[in-house]
Amino acid sequence: MLSGGRFELGLGAGGFGEAAHAYGGPRRSPGESLAALAEAIEVIRKVWSGDRNLRFEGQHYHLHGAHSGPVPKHPIGIWLGVYGPRALKLAGQVADGWVPSFRGDLKKIADMTKQLDDAAAEAGRDPLSIRRILNVNGTITDGASNGILQGPVDQWVDELTDLAITYSFDTFIFWGEGEGQLQRFAEKVVPAVRAQVTAERT
Repeated sequence: MLSGGRFELGLGAGGFGEAAHAYGGPRRSPGESLAALAEAIEVIRKVWSGDRNLRFEGQHYHLHGAHSGPVPKHPIGIWLGVYGPRALKLAGQVADGWVPSFRGDLKKIADMTKQLDDAAAEAGRDPLSIRRILNVNGTITDGASNGILQGPVDQWVDELTDLAITYSFDTFIFWGEGEGQLQRFAEKVVPAVRAQVTAERT
């Protein structure tokens, strides 16, 4: 409501468990964290529904006749930043988006994408209905390539286009560091990737 609808929700399965505990949250095993995340998604969607007398009886969360708050300005997507097989299965079943971080391993991205797609299809969903948002980190250089996403603009354009076409990523979040990196990404890489993706898809 405060942002006028400019909001989506990203959640994880407790990758910072000790930090959560330091703020008063419970200590949970990885399995418990994933179960709590699945319950949380269900509870959050109930609270956004506009309905009254909400009830939910889970292992981790409970609603006993709660009334939901203001209805969101738009249907808010729940994006999961998850990696493991069980978490990817949950994402394929219930998430609106998937938000991994790319750490230089294309095989891992390929494997996780397949697990997500298989889980979505198993749940009767179109895998492409799940948005794919990839955090990317690297350096845009003026010289030769030093590895994936470590090179000149043309290399970045080719590699991001491949991630979009092959693995269906529709959004890239750039974590570039250093003077001028963000400007080069926004002005040189982004328009060229959009053009190349459009050309390859048509």
